[in-house]
Amino acid sequence: MKRAVGATVAVLAATLLAAAPGPLVAAPQDQSLARLQERDRRLFAAGWRLVTGNAPYCTGAAPALGLAVLDAGGFGDPEAVRRQLGLTGDLAVGAVAPGSPAEHAGIAPGDTLLALNGDDLDRRFARARPAWRRLVEVTAALDAAAAAGPVTLTIARAGAAPRSVTAVGVPACPSRFEVLDRGGGAMAEGSRVILGRDFPGFAYPEPEFAAAVAHELAHNLLGHRALLDAQGRSLGRVRLTEREADRLGAWLLANAGIEPEAMTRFMERWGPRHGGGLFRKRTHEGWDERAAAIRAEVALVRAAMARDGKADWARHFVRELPAG
Repeated sequence: MKRAVGATVAVLAATLLAAAPGPLVAAPQDQSLARLQERDRRLFAAGWRLVTGNAPYCTGAAPALGLAVLDAGGFGDPEAVRRQLGLTGDLAVGAVAPGSPAEHAGIAPGDTLLALNGDDLDRRFARARPAWRRLVEVTAALDAAAAAGPVTLTIARAGAAPRSVTAVGVPACPSRFEVLDRGGGAMAEGSRVILGRDFPGFAYPEPEFAAAVAHELAHNLLGHRALLDAQGRSLGRVRLTEREADRLGAWLLANAGIEPEAMTRFMERWGPRHGGGLFRKRTHEGWDERAAAIRAEVALVRAAMARDGKADWARHFVRELPAG
């Protein structure tokens, strides 16, 4: 797993596109798009639990809606995607986190997004080149609106007249969650947690999948990318970032209402099956060593929960790598 951070985006935005320069994807077939959407929603749901549960302890927490944006205009054949999803415009809801303000407002995946606080989105955000730019701009507009107060969205659902709904954001740690239409890796890019569509963790039980997401989110919350950029990427330093992310992941899970032991189980499931690659890299310790370190951290998390009723990692997590 890679590392990163420097988060600035407050409203979560999982996307079916690579939100970085690159070639446009071809229009997917029905089955492949449905599979990508399902994985996108699963990642978004796990991420939402983690960023809202840990909002009291992270830097830069800000109001979020629990709404993920999809841009049909970023695909190779936008009209085919719009037809397949029943959209009346390019911009739509890709995922809604369970229990989020967006869900409580009645917003659902597949709703076309027509306007934000009365401002027509298609007119304000025309298709752009590179195609990922529009999604970034729309997300930034949602961020700003959620930070300012209640957000009114005009949406259209297949077979129904457009309607306006209002949602008020809740605090969340700053990170976005994305599934790419290719690859099987996982990485933290600073403000984003990114999984390839073939990431093996999608086949794991929900707590262990959430543990994989927590590991990547921990890289972002601990500022690992910026830290390594500043201090250099020696083998020892990179290993410490990996171990810190393993350990903090247990705290993040606990605050999300997920047993912190899931972090150990994830490592014990992942390591033996993938030990020929990721966990034999010189930048990573062996999976068994990492599992042992996680077990020791879980004991600390459990002690904090028993003592304080919460896992306040901002106060009690011990860094191994200097932050500055």
